[in-house]
Amino acid sequence: MERKVSGSTTVTSKEIKVALEKARTLAPEEEKVLRMRHGAGASSKSAPLPRAAGNNEELGDELLLIEMQLMKAMRERTGQSKTASNKPKAAVTASATKEKIVRALKKKK
Repeated sequence: MERKVSGSTTVTSKEIKVALEKARTLAPEEEKVLRMRHGAGASSKSAPLPRAAGNNEELGDELLLIEMQLMKAMRERTGQSKTASNKPKAAVTASATKEKIVRALKKKK
């Protein structure tokens, strides 16, 4: 049985952030829980997100293929084409807004 320490200590989010950057034995979920629990944000907001496949290239290729198929299906469903990104942003927003208004008016009838 461990001896209890009298008094309390306060751990700041900065201390947690520094400790997590040094720790290499934590699982990603454990690190996430500690960051959320103590309000310690990620070390860098521009840091890349961890890859779901890790170092497994075969799994990474398979996930990329699934992502590409899903993007293609989404484009077909929404009527977008690959060249839609070449349109001026204002024109795309205006047509989307117009379609939204027309749909709302049709529902009122």
